[in-house]
Amino acid sequence: MQKQLLLGVEAIAQGAIDGGISGVFAYPGTPSTEITEYIQESKQAIARNVHRMWSANEKTAMETALGMSYAGKRALVCMKHVGMNVAADCFMNAAITGANGGMVIIAADDPSMHSSQNEQDSRVYGKFALIPILEPSNQQEAYDMTRYGFDLSEKLGTPVLLRITTRLAHSRAGVEPREAKAENEMRLPEDKRQFVLLPAIAKKRYRLLLDKQIAFEEESDNSPYNKYIDGADKSMGIIACGIGYNYLMEVFGGNCPYPVVKVSQYPLPRKMITKLAESTEKLLVLEEGYPVIEEALKGYLEKENVHGRLDGTLPRDGELNPDHVAKAFGLPSVEGAPVPEIVVPRPPALCVGCSHRDVYAALNAVVAEYPNARVFSDIGCYTLGALPPFQAINSCVDMGASITMAKGAADAGLFPAVSVIGDSTFTHSGMTGLLDAVNEKANITIIISDNESISMTGGQESSALGHLEAICKGIGVDPEHIRVLLPVPKNHDELCKIIRDEIEYKGVSVIIPRRVCIQKAARDAKKKKK
Repeated sequence: MQKQLLLGVEAIAQGAIDGGISGVFAYPGTPSTEITEYIQESKQAIARNVHRMWSANEKTAMETALGMSYAGKRALVCMKHVGMNVAADCFMNAAITGANGGMVIIAADDPSMHSSQNEQDSRVYGKFALIPILEPSNQQEAYDMTRYGFDLSEKLGTPVLLRITTRLAHSRAGVEPREAKAENEMRLPEDKRQFVLLPAIAKKRYRLLLDKQIAFEEESDNSPYNKYIDGADKSMGIIACGIGYNYLMEVFGGNCPYPVVKVSQYPLPRKMITKLAESTEKLLVLEEGYPVIEEALKGYLEKENVHGRLDGTLPRDGELNPDHVAKAFGLPSVEGAPVPEIVVPRPPALCVGCSHRDVYAALNAVVAEYPNARVFSDIGCYTLGALPPFQAINSCVDMGASITMAKGAADAGLFPAVSVIGDSTFTHSGMTGLLDAVNEKANITIIISDNESISMTGGQESSALGHLEAICKGIGVDPEHIRVLLPVPKNHDELCKIIRDEIEYKGVSVIIPRRVCIQKAARDAKKKKK
């Protein structure tokens, strides 16, 4: 078939389509978003009526995908690394229920925190759940391993985690696709109690998962994606994982003088690594993220001479890159010229004309009247309200935490405690916090800044669209204290008055300033012209 120039995320999406998926389930989050968007726009996926709608959050995505797997179909789940925290409950238990139809979970990690709160390494989740992990080193492998992951999942009867990082996700390379597989026919589990995790059943399933660990390791030892590549210089052995292998080949022009074990499937290929350790004087581990392999080696090799992120041979944080790898070998690396003082980095800012600007202008004007006022915010475009010129928010921790942190502060006696959350983040994980607040009659004011899309990740349709007032009423907010307004400069005084009135109200109030994201409005207008 004709070779295509694809991003890593696009290669995964095409690999899933050609691998016979019946559904993709995801919540947008950089650097994973484009996987689902590619499938949503794929003519192949549309023709086959592959499920491709966004989920409310990562937990619902994981659970829905498990339901599709239960029915014998192949399901893809996509999220960024912090989304794994949201999905962890189902993820951990899915390792025990096992999979029926193939189930591949994509975790897109973000070392260097380009658009994230932390650098967590999703391989730890895979090890925690005791399931196989795949880690492609280039775009072709991303395509091939996605297809392979579904086969592996069905062969072993377990979900498979495929971990990528930002640089692989968002760089392009040639990818040669293969003939697409047909979707699975519906096939229900033979054991009707397989997915019923009552303790008596779960204990048996967990023992079965433990028994499978030998088979998982054998698969890694025999995987076409794990390789032992001999080298003449035995003074050092290299273990290169995922994209780290690509960087190693770049540094040595494809001819590394040292023996190398390329790791792209976990659990670790113990036979290869033991052979490498026994035939070399010391080991260098090239891995992006946590020192997962480095720590494991120090646990089961009688070899103290293991180098990597823990001893400073490679940086402990941030992305791995070819310069880091070159320095680890004592080779020269190309240093760019120092940045001139005249070049000042431009911080991110809310778009000119963004509705969040009008919300923060009014909010700042009102909270200035209250010496102890604190504003608890959340994950979204509106997080930029922490920066000049607004400097309007005092927290941003995780999805949904604005409402619950405001409630906790109010429980401690803080007044006023204001929450700012976006429409999509509210339906992602803010609703349960609102329920707590209503049940306990918390004295908080919640601003759901509604721009009618998931704007921070590209304007995807929000699950909240058209539902916010009904959700708030259904949860129990007094309808008189659900206030909706168009946030534009001419309504500044009215918005200030509403915020002030609801702060003074002793109970839960919800203010919904609603105006469509200007970037989404511009894109929609262009589409209409076509």
